[in-house]
Amino acid sequence: MTSAKDERRPAGELEASVMAALWAAGVPLTPGRVQLELDSGLARTTVTTILSRLHEKGIVGRERQGRGYAYFPVQDPPGLTARRMHSELDRDDDRETALARFVAQLSPDDERLLRDLLESGEE
Repeated sequence: MTSAKDERRPAGELEASVMAALWAAGVPLTPGRVQLELDSGLARTTVTTILSRLHEKGIVGRERQGRGYAYFPVQDPPGLTARRMHSELDRDDDRETALARFVAQLSPDDERLLRDLLESGEE
């Protein structure tokens, strides 16, 4: 028998699902509308909590709609990935070592891409 706790998904997975729904919509969505888009059985209060946390983190914006809010993504998926990478670097006291290890673990194609991006940024 599976308990309710076992059925819980990690917060990161729920946030990713909510963000995917917001990006796909292209317009601000209320928590109820996000719940419908997800079609996952999540309670509206859970969706509202996720959206509130994403707003507190600065990942989504919101605008008044009736008595509540409609939410929209502040960044596109690549922008959010870049933000997460910066957040991780900011948490580490040894930024140089963290960056060095990140670069050392890049695939040859990604390393070449990073090199090209750095060179084009210098011009």
